[in-house]
Amino acid sequence: MRTPSSLLAERWQPSAVVVRRAALAALVMSIVIVVTGGAVRLSASGLGCTTWPRCTGESLTPTPEMGLHGIIEFTNRMLTYVLCAAVGWAILAARCAAPWRRGLTRLGWAQFWLVMSNAVIGGVTVLTGLNPYTVAVHLISAMALVWVALLMWERSKEGDGPPRVLVARPIVQLSYVLVTVIGLLVAAGTLVTGAGHHPGTPKDNRMVPRIPLDYDRLAQVHADLAFVSVGLAVAVLFVFAAVKAPPAARARARELLVVLLAQGVLGFVQYFTDVPEVLVGVHMLGATLTWIAVLRVPAALRVRTDASVASPAPVPAPTAAATV
Repeated sequence: MRTPSSLLAERWQPSAVVVRRAALAALVMSIVIVVTGGAVRLSASGLGCTTWPRCTGESLTPTPEMGLHGIIEFTNRMLTYVLCAAVGWAILAARCAAPWRRGLTRLGWAQFWLVMSNAVIGGVTVLTGLNPYTVAVHLISAMALVWVALLMWERSKEGDGPPRVLVARPIVQLSYVLVTVIGLLVAAGTLVTGAGHHPGTPKDNRMVPRIPLDYDRLAQVHADLAFVSVGLAVAVLFVFAAVKAPPAARARARELLVVLLAQGVLGFVQYFTDVPEVLVGVHMLGATLTWIAVLRVPAALRVRTDASVASPAPVPAPTAAATV
């Protein structure tokens, strides 16, 4: 069956470099949408548009009476279209590459559906008056988008053959444990946000619900998970050195530790300075970069070659006659 994408593939075959750049553009935009979404909440513009999918009941765009809050919220909604354009470019680049990168194309479409679902979750968040649990799901869904975008970017630098693990299986499993713990750290951060000082509306608005748990205790749980994450990252670094893991894996483990330490310092500073908006925004960016850093660790423990490239045949051992 001939489709628009197959017709385009007959006329445009992007290089591997173009495919990588398209995947990277989608990844960058997935990070941008997390940061701008945080800016909406931190600027108290979460209800800058009072409904969804329109901005008001009568207008698709914000009205002058809505002021700066309406502009900020609407701008973040418009950035979704920029994200869709970046994801669309990545899908088309993977589809039109010669040969067709089917696995990459599927990852691109997975990003598209994550963007669509997160847009709906964002709309539900507005319609429920910034319910903190919906806000948390909104952020976790955005982190899932970052995960898939990163996976596509990493895969764009590899072949399409089956993965070949470079270390023993327990080492790979240890990297998965590290990913799980830091995933829990990020999830705990969403709960701290839901009980914290920035509900997403002006502080005189008491109608926005908050998570009915003690903020200081949630912050302590979040800090405890941060300590566990740092300790586990240090352990992974020593294990990688002991088993002589690939240099790329050791480098990524070091990068993760640096990002975790910086994020931990920033978290303590913002807690003891009454969580100023700017530091919280930087902390959200740091959380996204931490998530990316930990996901890159297991990706460095295996390689993929082109499916068409056969594995080199083993060199036969010398026979007794050959050694005479």
